Amino acid sequence: MTLRGLRDRKGQELIDGVIEMVDRLKPLHLSIVGGDPLVRYRELEVMIPLLLDRRIHVQVVTSAFRSLPPGWATLANMNVVVSIDGLQPEHDVRRAPATYDRILKNIADQKITIHCTVTGQMMKRAGYLKEFMEYWSPWEQVRKVWFSLFTPQVGDRLPEILQPQERRQAIADMLALRKEFPKLDMRTGLIRQFATPPRSPRDCVFALTTQTLSADLKTKIVPCQFGGNPDCGSCGCVASMGLAAIAAHRLGGIIPVGAIFKASVRIGQIGQARAKQTAEHQAVEEGPRVLSQIIRN
Repeated sequence: MTLRGLRDRKGQELIDGVIEMVDRLKPLHLSIVGGDPLVRYRELEVMIPLLLDRRIHVQVVTSAFRSLPPGWATLANMNVVVSIDGLQPEHDVRRAPATYDRILKNIADQKITIHCTVTGQMMKRAGYLKEFMEYWSPWEQVRKVWFSLFTPQVGDRLPEILQPQERRQAIADMLALRKEFPKLDMRTGLIRQFATPPRSPRDCVFALTTQTLSADLKTKIVPCQFGGNPDCGSCGCVASMGLAAIAAHRLGGIIPVGAIFKASVRIGQIGQARAKQTAEHQAVEEGPRVLSQIIRN
């Protein structure tokens, strides 16, 4: 079954399901993505205050095809990310009805983050990323801008895929642009990680520390948010690169944070395996006693 075949919750069932999930999993951060979450805007208006009351940082990723609730602009610990696929001519073709004009109308009185996925087509035109920053930086509604690079699935042959020289140029462009445009919220260490992305989900801190659930709130999307069989060697996920940069940092200039993290994960896995074995052993021992008690009763 594909994700499109799963039953999509709505109304109070959706609200209750999300709240039950976060109370059970106790995440520090929750990203609500799509499709487009604003399809369920009524549920979001009820749900988000409940999530924030639980001290969870909430992020809503949307195309802004409809107006954002006015109150979102002043909520602490909430980030609204608007996905924009390049400059207006390309974006309007790919994202209609969420065109530039509609986005600008719908983000009025908001404070948002712009996220743009860089593609091979964009990098075939010199200065494309700078033009993008020149357009969006002056808007007071825009707090910051993030770039990702297009991430294909293994075996894909798509024009969106960046060729090696285009990837190197994108990295060089971002390193230069962050100095010119303060709203480009990407540190040098993060940008440099695009040159050497994690080799597999087992090496990806982001994949190891997140859990992605589909619209039914039950089906897990694996091995990471992209699902399927992502080409990790061509990964361009800004979140993955951000956590990879943290993992590469050396405490005291000696010990990589990533080594401590991997050791912690391994210890946790061993603890879980032992707890499972203990529970199974106890179940075997308790079985005859329970059966005996039923017979006596």
